[in-house]
Amino acid sequence: MNRKLGFIGLGNMGLPMSINLLKANNEVYGFDTNVEAVELFTEAGGIGLASAKDVAMQCDVIMTSLPTPQIVEMVYLSKEGIIHHAKKGALLIDFSTVNPDLNDSLHKEASTLGLRYLGAPVSGGVIGAVNATLTIMVGGDKDDYDSASEILRIVGKNIYHLGLSSSVGTRLKLLNNLMIGFYTEAVAETIVLGEKMGIDADTLYEVLSNSYGQSRIYERNYEEYIKNNNYTPGFSTNLLLKDLKLAKGMADEAGVSLRIGEKLVDLYSEIAQQGYGENDMSAAYLSLKDTCKIKQL
Repeated sequence: MNRKLGFIGLGNMGLPMSINLLKANNEVYGFDTNVEAVELFTEAGGIGLASAKDVAMQCDVIMTSLPTPQIVEMVYLSKEGIIHHAKKGALLIDFSTVNPDLNDSLHKEASTLGLRYLGAPVSGGVIGAVNATLTIMVGGDKDDYDSASEILRIVGKNIYHLGLSSSVGTRLKLLNNLMIGFYTEAVAETIVLGEKMGIDADTLYEVLSNSYGQSRIYERNYEEYIKNNNYTPGFSTNLLLKDLKLAKGMADEAGVSLRIGEKLVDLYSEIAQQGYGENDMSAAYLSLKDTCKIKQL
């Protein structure tokens, strides 16, 4: 691959994704507002630049992994942003989870200026980013998808081209995270109630994992976090809350009443307000114990 690759957003997801691109012997230019993240990127062999504008001007393919729609919009559309400084014909790939309308507006603006754009949100968390096992949900022109496929196969394992709409991947990703919101609270409530009834959490997990109560979120939240009393974020409560709000907005736009989903926004807002916003989402378990005034073990 002779194309110069750019990566903007070297956070919990973007840094390991960019490092996997470097491991595959690509020339990768990167930028993040966090100086320490850029240092880690350069130590891995990347070329750190001073701004998103500089990355856009240098590279043939520009990837972004950013935390909020507001930041994505600024990085792409501001005066110093990607759209106004990328080389004509450049391919833009946004791995962020944003509102679908933003995908569509970025695609429209990019096309007007002779640029190509794919909305490509990912699922799999930090572990998936590190191990290059991410699921990537891509929306956009088929030729652009084909052009990006070699890159996508380096950073992910399950790659789906879902259609020509640049926002279709985001719509599916928000449905995915809506279910994650359900499951994460269900895991918390099940374990707390089970423990209160005198059932050992390991026993509960073993039995339910061989019953219809089994789920990948139960496996993830319990085995990786709750069991180890480690809530370093693989996917933080704040990010889940952001995505649940986006899912609710999507439902409102479609005229669909989310009988449980609407309550999840309030629930995870409360969890964040309790001080668990920057913890992994599995800290919903700790939040419920706090609410029930159950002493932490």
